[in-house]
Amino acid sequence: MENNQNQYTPSDYKNKQSVRWCPGCGDHAILNVLHKAMAELQIPPEQTVVVSGIGCSSRLPYYMNTYGMHTIHGRAAAIATGVKTSRPDLTVWQISGDGDGLAIGGNHFIHAVRRNIDLNMLLFNNKIYGLTKGQYSPTTDRGTVTKSSPYGTTEDPFIPAELCFGARGTFFARSFDVALDTTKEVMVAAARHKGASVVEVLQNCMIFNNGAFAWFTDREERLNRTIHLRHGEKMLFGTDLDLGLVQDGFGLKAVKLGEDGYTIDDVLVHDAHCESNFLHQQLAMMDGHSLPIAIGVIRDVEAPSYETEVAKQVETVKAKKGFKNLRDMILKTTETWEVK
Repeated sequence: MENNQNQYTPSDYKNKQSVRWCPGCGDHAILNVLHKAMAELQIPPEQTVVVSGIGCSSRLPYYMNTYGMHTIHGRAAAIATGVKTSRPDLTVWQISGDGDGLAIGGNHFIHAVRRNIDLNMLLFNNKIYGLTKGQYSPTTDRGTVTKSSPYGTTEDPFIPAELCFGARGTFFARSFDVALDTTKEVMVAAARHKGASVVEVLQNCMIFNNGAFAWFTDREERLNRTIHLRHGEKMLFGTDLDLGLVQDGFGLKAVKLGEDGYTIDDVLVHDAHCESNFLHQQLAMMDGHSLPIAIGVIRDVEAPSYETEVAKQVETVKAKKGFKNLRDMILKTTETWEVK
């Protein structure tokens, strides 16, 4: 829902609280971009709810001039589901970190995605537990030395996109904290998508995991190690846009145009609306090394949303059974008994 009468600005979505994150934390940039994205959407602050769990990222509702709920560890998706199901007219943003959202909250995450509840789920991924001072998280790379893995982790991490697609997700996008325009672009697209939208923002933790994404966020190499996907456009990247992704059997390959006979006609066109998630998953699994890491909207397909279907079902049953309220339902049902 967009408001055409009032012209909201980013400051309309801010409050006067002092922002309490470490200097240099990527969360500052994400918060500022979220304010700008909300202003572009023009959804009134009083019709917006921001729900978080526990963690550094979960402080975000304190800095919003909207309704906000700072809930309990791992339960942001569950609370956000309740808000959206009971009040489908509200726009609900869910803020979670990689620990809050994918460890203790992992089950809630996959089921919110599976149900396709119309939530805008922002996953701040810094590959570490920051609030509790540097333990490894479900997204920490194998071999990383942390306070809880002093000799290096011996586990392979979750890849959030893979979880999203495994749960039959209809929307997945990615950005990173210093790519401000891309982050705003995917937030706006997520809000306009009807259903569960998962936006992974790769966010640098200056204190406990500094430089985790430096390989592809480095200014000198960023254009060669990332690819910004846009629906309907060729999958081109590189400083001079002379590199592209082509089909290589069942996989993908990066090529340079003009070499080995490859031309622009060989480069794939991104189709974010394709029902099959086979290619979307391949794109989302690229890690910035052998193939560029994908940012932008990777998947965006239509499907029935949970809260809409529940509301329809409730109205159908009320009309069929003649229920007007809960007491009416109890009195009219035949499945009652009296206890003496």
